[in-house]
Amino acid sequence: MSITKPRALIVDDEPDICELLAITLERMEINADTCGDVGTAKDHMARHEYQLCLTDMRLPDGDGLELVQWMQAQGLRTPVAVITAHGNVETAVRALKLGAFDFISKPVDLQDLRNLVDSALRLDTAGEGQARLLGESAAINEVRRLIAKVARSQAPVHVTGESGTGKELVARMIHEQGSRQNKAFVPVNCGAIPTELMESEFFGHRKGSFTGAVSDKQGLFQTAEGGTLFLDEIADLPLAMQVKLLRVIQEKSLRPIGATEEIAVDVRILSATHKNLSALVEAGQFREDLYYRINVIELQVPPLRDRDSDVLILCEKILARIAGEMQLDLPRLDEKASALLCGYRFPGNVRELENILERAVTMCENNVITTDDIQIKDSGNELQQEETPDLGGRLEDMERTTIMKALEETRFNKTAAAKKLGLTLRALRYRIQKLDIE
Repeated sequence: MSITKPRALIVDDEPDICELLAITLERMEINADTCGDVGTAKDHMARHEYQLCLTDMRLPDGDGLELVQWMQAQGLRTPVAVITAHGNVETAVRALKLGAFDFISKPVDLQDLRNLVDSALRLDTAGEGQARLLGESAAINEVRRLIAKVARSQAPVHVTGESGTGKELVARMIHEQGSRQNKAFVPVNCGAIPTELMESEFFGHRKGSFTGAVSDKQGLFQTAEGGTLFLDEIADLPLAMQVKLLRVIQEKSLRPIGATEEIAVDVRILSATHKNLSALVEAGQFREDLYYRINVIELQVPPLRDRDSDVLILCEKILARIAGEMQLDLPRLDEKASALLCGYRFPGNVRELENILERAVTMCENNVITTDDIQIKDSGNELQQEETPDLGGRLEDMERTTIMKALEETRFNKTAAAKKLGLTLRALRYRIQKLDIE
């Protein structure tokens, strides 16, 4: 049985470059057509179906960006990579913004080219992934559309949105729907790493390179090799670390602490923050050059108050998950409780909704959640998101304190503490585990 080989189009007016690229692709079992200008490239694409297009930036009758724009306008799904002059970051960023799959610099590194081609060809087999955004509102459907679009690129994506909106879920969906889905997705909270350990955590180190380095250690970039590194709360990176991160993104290589040689890395960068990065740039707290490298494409996740028609859909799924974890029958919201939640603005977003429902399940009777079981702030005194960056965390702290007090008063007799709190023993055990109470 014969298997049809993938087909690529190479657009470059230098015959030597065309020949080099064609030979490299043919060794990868990819048929290659070549041409030297934009007009001929358009004719080829009108007559043939290609799985990849490689185009130089400077062509006799136009440039590679024009070809990228034309392909987007024609609705062609062929991934196109632009060949740029070495160090021409601005052109590369423009190409990615216009819809290019990726870029590669001259002189072309053949290993980088092979990595790019492998990623492009994997797009045809990329599935939808396991991560899911719940809801049917116009706002969330637009986010799904954008995820599907940016997943077909290697461009850095910066995910913005308030705390608790699900930025990591969006990043995971971009990874799972893209060509790197079978490789690692490595999330890291930049604000949770001590400053003195950052370089080692990101880039790794060699044994003996500093006190305590008793063995070689891989950094986060090496762990994510071939996959996706998700830098959550990237605004919390110190300026010194921002410089080092920028260099790795630009050079696609790094040097572990104590190493004598550079290591090539092939990682897609996704990032997120709930802060205003452009304002931080203006204030000199975030490097402008790094901002433009990570913010090639910006994807905003809407707050829950802008997708109120999704609230009950989310409630249904969250309650089903909680019931499964607690091994309970599925709880239900009565009519007034449903109306209360639908009218609430959720400054803590989906994370706050989860906390509200987890508490309600432990407090309700007969598996029916009423307004008495729902603890939310008075809407008339509601604070803005900036003033309550993590309401869910505050609610958890209050609940942890209440449970600890009941346990101490009953000398850590869980049965007695559950009775004192008005909970079932199973519900108390669940809350102890959930809140990490020892």
